[in-house]
Amino acid sequence: MRARPAWAGRNYTILTAATVISGLGHSGALIAAAFAVLGAGGSATDVGLVAAARTVPLVALVLVGGALADRLPRHRVMVAANALSCVSQGGFALLVLTGEPRLWQMALLAALGGTGQAFFAPASEGMVLASVSGEHTSRAFAVYRMGMNGANIGGAALGGALIAAVGPGWVLAADAAAFAGAGALRAFLRVGEVPPRTGDGGLVRSLREGWREVISRPWLWSVVVQFAVVNAVIAAAEAVYGPLVADAHLGGPGPWGVALGAFGAGTLAGALLMTHYRPRRLLLTGSLCIFPLALPSAALAVPLPAGWLTVVMGLTGVSVEIFSVTWMTALHQEIPEEKFSRVSSYDWLGSLAGIPLATALAGPVQEAVGLHAALWGCAGVVVLLTAAVLCVPDVRRLTRRATGTAAGVTPPAAPVAEDPVAG
Repeated sequence: MRARPAWAGRNYTILTAATVISGLGHSGALIAAAFAVLGAGGSATDVGLVAAARTVPLVALVLVGGALADRLPRHRVMVAANALSCVSQGGFALLVLTGEPRLWQMALLAALGGTGQAFFAPASEGMVLASVSGEHTSRAFAVYRMGMNGANIGGAALGGALIAAVGPGWVLAADAAAFAGAGALRAFLRVGEVPPRTGDGGLVRSLREGWREVISRPWLWSVVVQFAVVNAVIAAAEAVYGPLVADAHLGGPGPWGVALGAFGAGTLAGALLMTHYRPRRLLLTGSLCIFPLALPSAALAVPLPAGWLTVVMGLTGVSVEIFSVTWMTALHQEIPEEKFSRVSSYDWLGSLAGIPLATALAGPVQEAVGLHAALWGCAGVVVLLTAAVLCVPDVRRLTRRATGTAAGVTPPAAPVAEDPVAG
């Protein structure tokens, strides 16, 4: 009897196991960092500053990370990024355990961790999808997402319990150990079959090539632009407006935490569904599943009772996961392997760039138009942008294929590359 499916080869198994290990540590450490700031006498504003210190280098450097991942062996970039994250979290833990950390020290170490994530994320996506054949991409990525989401949910719960029992410093130390273990696993990846990468042309040229790869595909850049706004308004609704509604109408943070937990459970259910469901029209299916992302904002605007809000959040988690798997399957099918990390970095940049601005403006917007109007506005933006993306012909036409034959989309008038698509 096989210990694992035939399509789950050695590299894929190592990558998935390493992601579970690092996810268990990191999701708890994000909570621990906030409590470490508060424990050092910091305010809510200080917690936000440390969180922003992690996000800013991630946004600023993710394109450079994608370019390097397409020029160097991706597994080495991943191991180096894990080592950097291990150092940042280890230093953070040492500060908390041995003295009274200062705000600038915690912010600096958080920025170091964000830098590691900027280099890790594009390399990781390229490596995962290169570890399976095209016909198994959807199932493999769904299983990978199940492991990642499960680790995040379990790690947050475990981290919260450990913070209460032993304090945030030891949780940060455990995260450093998790990064070390995950990096050690990734060092054993076999990449002998991967063609050697060259750095010809310089970093700027690599970034330009990645940009041309994105802009030449209407289905790609339209979805990236869509999520630059959608992620921003959803972040504002969940990070700022959700707690306000919960405090005023739902009974406080407890019911809101249950609703967020239901979202996590929904992502697990969605990933499980996608191990069996293989829609033919990838982006049409995925984009239709973006409409439900408007429901949490609408539910908060009503507001619905806590029980119904929990149901809405669970269904939204399922929808998000269906989109995630169809989106990554489309990227794997259509983007040349040697350019995948650069394209992934532009995707990451679009997904993250608007979030700091949206969360900063959420309060002033709410004061200007009112909480309920702001929430209905968030829901409306999601619906309108998703409807606009569905007007792009290639989004509706892009078709799954099992072989290297041409996809069911209209090719760009002047293709950027003549390489066969990955998978």
